[in-house]
Amino acid sequence: MSLISSLGVGSNLDLSGLLDKLAAAESQPLVALQKQQVSYTAKLSAYGTLQNALSTFQAAAKKLADASLFQGTKVVSSATDVLSATGSATAAVGNYAIDVTQLAQAQSLATTGVADAKAAIGMGSVTIDFGKISGGTLDSVTGHYSGAAFSPDASRTAQVIVIDSSNNSLEGLRDAINKNTTLGVTASIINDGGASPYRLVLNTPTGEMSSLRIAVTGDAGLQGLLSHDSSAAQSLQQTTAAANAALKVNGIAVTSSTNTVQDAVQGVTMTLAKAGVSTLAVSRDGASVETAINAFVNAYNALQSTAAQLTKYDQEKKAGAALVGDSTLRTVQSGIRAALNTPQAGGLKVLSQVGVTFQKDGTIAFDAAKLKTALADDREAVVALFAGTGGVTGYGTQVAALVDAFIGSSGAISNAKAGVNATLKSLDTRYAATEVSVEAKVARYRAQFTQLDMLMARMNSTTSYLTAQFDAMNASK
Repeated sequence: MSLISSLGVGSNLDLSGLLDKLAAAESQPLVALQKQQVSYTAKLSAYGTLQNALSTFQAAAKKLADASLFQGTKVVSSATDVLSATGSATAAVGNYAIDVTQLAQAQSLATTGVADAKAAIGMGSVTIDFGKISGGTLDSVTGHYSGAAFSPDASRTAQVIVIDSSNNSLEGLRDAINKNTTLGVTASIINDGGASPYRLVLNTPTGEMSSLRIAVTGDAGLQGLLSHDSSAAQSLQQTTAAANAALKVNGIAVTSSTNTVQDAVQGVTMTLAKAGVSTLAVSRDGASVETAINAFVNAYNALQSTAAQLTKYDQEKKAGAALVGDSTLRTVQSGIRAALNTPQAGGLKVLSQVGVTFQKDGTIAFDAAKLKTALADDREAVVALFAGTGGVTGYGTQVAALVDAFIGSSGAISNAKAGVNATLKSLDTRYAATEVSVEAKVARYRAQFTQLDMLMARMNSTTSYLTAQFDAMNASK
């Protein structure tokens, strides 16, 4: 007799359906393990969500723990086309009259023209140093001084540039000067459209001590092109004179070698744009503090909202969120609330004194008007309330440290996540072992059913044979 190809064919019984039911029954432990895996995976994800919310809250707390936040200043220029300004924590509060009479300028010198910027101009050494031009008169046509004196800048070291066969052209000279970053001079070539159009132009840093003196040794062509001393022979044409910025602050004369003027007003940096007058209003910047506290309040409320979602219970579905009844979350919430309700030791002791108050629903609200009053009355007390002293007091400092204890590598949430991961690993192991056991049982059932099917097939065949024999015997009588 041939083997049974499909369960139930030989016996005419639904052995295949029965085997499926037995397999489903044997797989119930696997279903239970899968439910546990889903539950713990959801819990792990929930801890991640909670950790992210805590990290945002901690970042807001750290902002308030930085005392420099409260020392920020606001500087307003009445004429931003004349100057703009920024202030530091040391800026002196007040109003300042600024009269800009001269912007700082760089000296600009140009050589006579040459016909070919790539042609050789001679070799030698070029020594460039900085200094101040004083006295004498400047010919506006030639750009040369007569009767002037040159005083070297002792704070700068003269730079020597060697001109050899590798760079003895106008382009080579330009590149050699630009490669000397210590010098700080920018060289370029301008085509003026004339018969010998290519002119080398040198631009210095700003300030009256940035005029150039150039001494050349070597070939006559190089000397005739670049030698320049405002108190003696001058080969170059000065098109712009070096000059300091000149201004008055409340009537006091101030000079600067650049158009960025620092500390002419204490703690204030001014950027000059043109000659003219402006008034600077320097005040303490309460807006940045208000913004930081708003961010702190919003981060705390977002944390509360996250916690509520993670512990929500659905009455209709009779199912709770991933962290319903979770002790770690309760510890986090109670710890933070206790920290925010613990009085500080300074002149201001509680958050409500700067407008931060707890609401009935567990959130906190912020009244910016109270903060402004507190800052006006005693800014340093507000600083102490949030930033504290010695890095151990102040709400910002303490909350940031507390959150770190929750989300740090050895914190409560990290430990809880590690525990969940260990449980998931154990469940994976148990699932694999249970799956092997279930498959073995189903295989045994299948083998037994196959044997039963074959036996029933043989019995049915014998029955059919005997029935046929008896029928034939009865028919012959």
